[in-house]
Amino acid sequence: MLLCVGCEFKLKPNDDDNDASHVHIERYDRLESRYLITGDFSALQQMNTEFPIETRTLVEKMLQIGEVSDHDINERFLRFYQDSTLQTIITDAESEYANMDDLNKELSQSFQQLKDWLPDMPVPRVYAQIGALDQSIVVGDKLIGISLDKYMGAKYPVYKEFGFSKEQLSAMGRSNIVPDCLSFYLLSLYPMANYDQRTQLEKDLHMGKVMWVANKALGKPFFRSTYVSIVDRYMHKHPSVTYQELLASDDYSAMK
Repeated sequence: MLLCVGCEFKLKPNDDDNDASHVHIERYDRLESRYLITGDFSALQQMNTEFPIETRTLVEKMLQIGEVSDHDINERFLRFYQDSTLQTIITDAESEYANMDDLNKELSQSFQQLKDWLPDMPVPRVYAQIGALDQSIVVGDKLIGISLDKYMGAKYPVYKEFGFSKEQLSAMGRSNIVPDCLSFYLLSLYPMANYDQRTQLEKDLHMGKVMWVANKALGKPFFRSTYVSIVDRYMHKHPSVTYQELLASDDYSAMK
């Protein structure tokens, strides 16, 4: 299943599938930056050995510049990012996100809360990367990838060149990272059955459920919409419904 925002699979297991208190962002982006800015081949080797699925996802799925097995893929990868705009983004992103302590703390607390409510939830590994202004988050089996290039803030000068709408820009700041990780990871775990056959209202309510649970895990009403409010009223009227039951339910009749 693809969630664009985006979705990709991950084979490398978490060190402790039951411990959400140590969720943190792995700095794949730093290796990527070293190779793409300086051509440091040792950084590329680390990318391929320590983050093979992440590298394949970036090269084949996001950038779509070929397959990682192609004989000249390293040169194509490097050449792709020699664009002056992308070089600027890499440098700016590494400066903006030199420290991620705040994000790591919020991720750990939020995922620990989700784990308490959803004990069967696999705890994901989380990593940062620098894409090419396409997908913000890639989500899959025990994996969340954050594209830092899509979270540089609404006033980031480079964004002006690409015609992002005000609504899009409002969701491209640091404060959006953890909420996006939570909501799209939950959506990957609780996809809507028969999506193409569902009404728009049902689709909106399904997303409203995911956002409502994400808000609760965050401990603040980050996501605000008519549909999140409908779910909130429903849960106040049905206090015996668990978070897991809410997310797994395919019946929206009581919310309409």
